[in-house]
Amino acid sequence: MYNKKDVEHWVDEHADYLLRYAMTQINDRHQALDFIQDTYVSALKGVDNFEGRSTPRTWLTSILKRKIIDYWRKRNVRKTDVASHFFHDNGSDDGSWIIENAPTQSVASAEDRITAEEQVDELYRCLDQLPPRSKEIMNAKYMEQKKGEVICKEYDLSSSNFWVIVHRAKLLLRDCLQQKWF
Repeated sequence: MYNKKDVEHWVDEHADYLLRYAMTQINDRHQALDFIQDTYVSALKGVDNFEGRSTPRTWLTSILKRKIIDYWRKRNVRKTDVASHFFHDNGSDDGSWIIENAPTQSVASAEDRITAEEQVDELYRCLDQLPPRSKEIMNAKYMEQKKGEVICKEYDLSSSNFWVIVHRAKLLLRDCLQQKWF
């Protein structure tokens, strides 16, 4: 379906986006550029296995996210006593932090954040696959947080018809998410 020429085209098309994304995850432009280069190398190696079930940008972003997760995991592995880096060594057991070295974010929370972002992206893709009227009603109810009565008036729906549309849309979303994520 896709080949190495496509990946060359994706460099021009998606590199700026990937750089912006990487810079939000790590505040080091050189490291971010290295991640992007590694992402494209991985894409070249795996393009034959890319089935096109997502957009190329989504696929590349997923590769980049995994590279960043691996980076943070490796940074958190230390060969020395971790506590010596974070706690004062004054002979007491008071457990006081060396404030400037206190952890700001764990690898698990960074990975959870990235996973949550991927799930939200997938939810939006699934929402886009709903029939137009169902998509509009779901957006009004859950994104705009409008009351059911207001939506019924806007779309000239009975209350029972509104809830049937919401229920069916939820079932479609669940099926879509199960296929693509879970």
